[in-house]
Amino acid sequence: MRVALPDRPGSLGAVATAMGTVGADINAVEIVEKYEGYAVDDFMLELPGGVPPDSLITACTSVPGVEVVWLSHYPEAWGLQADVDVLNAMTENPAHAEVILTRESPQVFRVTWAVLVDRVAGRLLAHTDLAPELDADGVRALGDLAVPRDDELPDGWLPGWGETMIAVAPFRSNATIVLARRGGPEFLKSELARLRHLAALAQ
Repeated sequence: MRVALPDRPGSLGAVATAMGTVGADINAVEIVEKYEGYAVDDFMLELPGGVPPDSLITACTSVPGVEVVWLSHYPEAWGLQADVDVLNAMTENPAHAEVILTRESPQVFRVTWAVLVDRVAGRLLAHTDLAPELDADGVRALGDLAVPRDDELPDGWLPGWGETMIAVAPFRSNATIVLARRGGPEFLKSELARLRHLAALAQ
């Protein structure tokens, strides 16, 4: 769950206490970004069986100044060492570093799917399980793949697909990685910086 909360002493504790009122067990907390008196934190939680996610949102937003940005399900393997783990894997197998980063992106960046595209040939090189099978038209619908950026693809950008937030990072080769979140949230500057950094380290 991604939460925006006031960047002041006691705020994190108040949110944690609120989560505890619905039985949520906090496994990890990651500070994603700080801005204008606010902090954006990612929480990895376990909820007891039968507890609806809405109750967690209600509990957190009962704390003054707190906003729940995003709530979704993720694999148990998620952790604060995600960047280090994927970087180690890329270093151990540099010839496949681009594919490794693509395959691991749903866990590293908490995205819905990721694709690796040959931006010159306009074809798909690799993709994660939930990614669309992009043909040449689908690749073009992603927009400019030559520069790092984030963007919002409109509803219907691909037949049957709704609004999608994407982050784009070209490698030094002809390949570009595209991360996607169906329906949001938007990618933060810190997330884009991490993506560009990891892409730059791929040989």
